[in-house]
Amino acid sequence: MKKIAIGCDPNAAGLKNAIIQHLADLGYECEDYGSDDPIYANVAIDVAEAVAAGRHDRGILMCGTGIGMCITANKVPGAYAALCADAYSTERSVKSNNVNIMTLGEQVTGVELAKSLVSIWMKAEFESGGRSEPKIQRIYDYAKDHQK
Repeated sequence: MKKIAIGCDPNAAGLKNAIIQHLADLGYECEDYGSDDPIYANVAIDVAEAVAAGRHDRGILMCGTGIGMCITANKVPGAYAALCADAYSTERSVKSNNVNIMTLGEQVTGVELAKSLVSIWMKAEFESGGRSEPKIQRIYDYAKDHQK
């Protein structure tokens, strides 16, 4: 069973609770990293570090638009986040880009669409050996070469 880290800022607390219930209904185990901190970067860093360290298989972050969470999570070495707003990009974020964190925006994504995107994202697996692998490897190599 995949273990999921989940967190948000106060703007997305309602969506986070709906997603936690949806993941439980699908049989996934979640760890809630909170929703009270108005500085979204704090929870984004906590979730991204936990995922990058392997304490969770994947992470889901939410704020008003999902943009700030995505930017922040991508600053953590080993965390690869994508803002998910449509079915095709959500699926390809994993299959082609091997992301381990999805971000969503409560103020721009309805609850039912968000639940559908989470379902798609959770089912998706990276296509190892596919045409995207050399592209992703370039990203990993760059990140490794430029870590402080």
